[in-house]
Amino acid sequence: MIASLMLLLERPSVRWLLLFAVTATALSFFDFGAPLPDIAIPIAAGAVVVANFRLLGFLKFRAQVAIVWAELLGLFLLFFYSFDLSYDYILERGPILLGLELGNGFIQGAVLTLYVCFISIAISTVIALAAALARLSKSGPAFGIASFYISFFRGTPLLLQVMLIYLGLPQIGIVLEAIPAGVIALSLCYGAYMAEIFRAGILAVGEGQTEAALALGLRPGQVMRLVVLPQAMRLIVPPTGNQFISMLKDSSLVSIMGVWELMYLARTHGRAEFKYMEMLIAAALIYWAMSMVFELIQARIEKRFGKGIAAG
Repeated sequence: MIASLMLLLERPSVRWLLLFAVTATALSFFDFGAPLPDIAIPIAAGAVVVANFRLLGFLKFRAQVAIVWAELLGLFLLFFYSFDLSYDYILERGPILLGLELGNGFIQGAVLTLYVCFISIAISTVIALAAALARLSKSGPAFGIASFYISFFRGTPLLLQVMLIYLGLPQIGIVLEAIPAGVIALSLCYGAYMAEIFRAGILAVGEGQTEAALALGLRPGQVMRLVVLPQAMRLIVPPTGNQFISMLKDSSLVSIMGVWELMYLARTHGRAEFKYMEMLIAAALIYWAMSMVFELIQARIEKRFGKGIAAG
């Protein structure tokens, strides 16, 4: 049955018909408010999509990607345009959301978001490496502490962890400001996830590498630092970069503590002027732009480490 279906999908005509059917069916659920029969627009749109993909097939790969991005971005902007937004308000509040203006003498907006994320990713990297080494050690207490830590922080929501640290610690006499509490919560949460990334990367390095290094007279610490970790970085860097991009977005959770980061400002200004959609869309675009910048940086880092391993 599955084999027959796969053979059927190998026919170009069947794939184009399936693309047309999926597009027309998906669009049939929308109310376009046009003076045309309800079925006319989905059918026309399905035909346009099929024709678009057919024409793209005659172009080179890079041109195809560029055109698809331009088309999707156009649809994205058209979707925003349907909200009848106040663009003057977005432009007026944009510098505030970006953090180009200080709030009561302190950084705010996207600048504060980046500040929290950079500190958190640095701390979580140290925690992750320590937890990964503890998980790989033969010490029962070290393994027990690391496995408990990883299990708890991977098994509970980040929002709950933020609340426990910010509201729970004062119950035992430890009072933290909002930003340090947010940094600690993000660091502990992402440190748990990254610990497993580090552990998997270290285990991926063949045992023969360690045995050869020990045979040359290197101490275990030197073996880990000079032989194992440099090779493991090729596997560790890509998912670690993904974790940083995820942290960039999850940092919005610290806004519940009144931290004037990007999401907090978007909600506050949107509520004050009843311009929720304007501020939320502006915040979404800023998050997206920051994520794309770090995706480019991540790609360059991956390329660098990949070359370094290959050269070795």
